[in-house]
Amino acid sequence: MNDLLKFITCGSVDDGKSTLIGHILYDSKLLYADQEKALELDSKVGSRGGKIDYSLLLDGLTEEREQGITIDVAYRYFTTDKRSFIVADTPGHEEYTRNMAVGASFADLAVILVDASQGVLVQTRRHSRIARLMGIRYFVYAVNKMDLVDYSEERFREIQDSLKELSDTLGLSHVISIPVSATEGDNVTRRSDKMKWYSGPVLLDYLENVEIDHGENEEGFYMPVQRVCRPDHTFRGFEGQIEAGSVAVGDQITVYPSLEKARIKGILKAAKESDKASIGSPVTITLDREIDVSRGAVIAKDTSLPLSDRVEVELLWMDDEELTKGKNFFVKLGTRQIPGIVTDILYKTDVNTGERKPARSLKKNEIARVVVAFTEKIVVDEFEKHKTLGELILIDRISYMTSACGVVRQILDSKSVLDGRVTAEIRARLLGQKAGVFALSDASDHIDKDTAELIEKKLLGKGKHVLLLSEQDASSAALRALTDAGIIVLVSGKASLSSEPGYIGLERADGSLSGPKLADSAADQIDGLTNL
Repeated sequence: MNDLLKFITCGSVDDGKSTLIGHILYDSKLLYADQEKALELDSKVGSRGGKIDYSLLLDGLTEEREQGITIDVAYRYFTTDKRSFIVADTPGHEEYTRNMAVGASFADLAVILVDASQGVLVQTRRHSRIARLMGIRYFVYAVNKMDLVDYSEERFREIQDSLKELSDTLGLSHVISIPVSATEGDNVTRRSDKMKWYSGPVLLDYLENVEIDHGENEEGFYMPVQRVCRPDHTFRGFEGQIEAGSVAVGDQITVYPSLEKARIKGILKAAKESDKASIGSPVTITLDREIDVSRGAVIAKDTSLPLSDRVEVELLWMDDEELTKGKNFFVKLGTRQIPGIVTDILYKTDVNTGERKPARSLKKNEIARVVVAFTEKIVVDEFEKHKTLGELILIDRISYMTSACGVVRQILDSKSVLDGRVTAEIRARLLGQKAGVFALSDASDHIDKDTAELIEKKLLGKGKHVLLLSEQDASSAALRALTDAGIIVLVSGKASLSSEPGYIGLERADGSLSGPKLADSAADQIDGLTNL
């Protein structure tokens, strides 16, 4: 076997993830002489009293070595006689859950470490759920630090029972538990003579021999179009990676969402012509006739793909700000990016028990089932049927940071936010806010220009679409046009706006407040008054 296995190590803080992978690299003689020498020298001032600290091979950041924890994802490539590997050593701390999710999104298998002295922790359960959410179907639970519990079979069996319960709750089908000691090397690359009661495979042997199903069971052929290649007027090709199935010159294909049909005229692989191509290949495809194909379209054969503008999504919320329904994002799905809205939060999942709990909002690192609506119908499918068309991320429209990742669990009946006439309600749903006009000063409570500008910045930071106007620019016509467009308007210096279109009364701030504190108070009021 010489194929590639991509896997992650994850689990709670200080469960020994970096040490485990470092020990595999060291024992397998996969280090250069200078790396080995550097490791031995660094270990002399490490945390193991001069003994080799294998975690130093993975924890490369100064902050990681100082704190003894993993912060960023460390990727390593190595190869043995039987297989090649790419491993992502991911952080265990809850603060860096987003980094763990990034590592999980690329992997075929998860090695989840469990401290034998601690047992199954909340982070063990959270990482198991996230790995499953990201589509990982192969799990190795490495029960580590067996040396700290005197290599007790009874303790291992207790933890194994807890892991069996967790696996059953999550519906995991390819699961194995292996007792190991990452620092001492027991059952990592060699069988331990201290755990003769264990008869299963050692960790490296299992990783070298496990057979991974890479998604060949997905129906038909499909390729999301990444780029249209048009070097001159004689050539028009469609570039992308084949996500399932195979295709050959002469095959009839359907292009989604237009549903136009054509035949494959040519296939280019690495700039060389080919008669056919299959899953995993980056290709350029040319067609026998001119049809509407652009980035975000999907070329498919022998499968029917849904078109919808509403989906039910299992979501991991990763933003510091809470998620509330009505918030809008850019949604990245396949090669398509489109505006979308979280229209409903159905429930959140307790990471300990799996219990579904009602929720009006989501906090960082919570997992929930939500409804996401797009501004138009796109090619989308359930994650279990067509993986690439069923995984998405939500991008904040202000900061352009990734706020959440998730997978499509159900296609819902179309109910476009743009059906019918464009109304104030539709604009509000698209912008995720109520429009309104707010006076920031009057005769008894003046708010200076700097504070007014700070209020505007704070509202922008909350994701609001807001504009600050001076008294001179705040004509009735201007205010009407802006509120009709769904904008929150702040007016500085106007004594009274109560008769203006879209006016919303703002409680006057406590007279003792000024500057940033006054800005915080006013911004919080306006945020609350304009939430959907």
